[in-house]
Amino acid sequence: MPEPMVIELNDKQEYQRILGGLEKEPKTCGMRAGRSYIKPGGECGLHNTGNAEEVLVFLSGSGQLITENRPPLAVGAGKVAYIPPNTDHNVKNTGIEPLIYVYCVAPV
Repeated sequence: MPEPMVIELNDKQEYQRILGGLEKEPKTCGMRAGRSYIKPGGECGLHNTGNAEEVLVFLSGSGQLITENRPPLAVGAGKVAYIPPNTDHNVKNTGIEPLIYVYCVAPV
């Protein structure tokens, strides 16, 4: 069983793994998490977390959450987005500053 832990967010202009799930350090019971850093005009890329749900907590910047068959949703500093299991999605930075958010993916 994993132990309680505290992990510091860094301020590097790159991805940071926070929680690794069952496979990677630091290990959890299945939850994965990370800090995403997307430059202006960039995107994280279309992906799907399979049979897991995801929450995105936006720390800075502005952009769009693109999901299948739905209009884009405005995201940015101070907003939280939820993505249900088996949903194709992408996050795009439409602003002029970095779009930074923490994601948490948990098995259903």
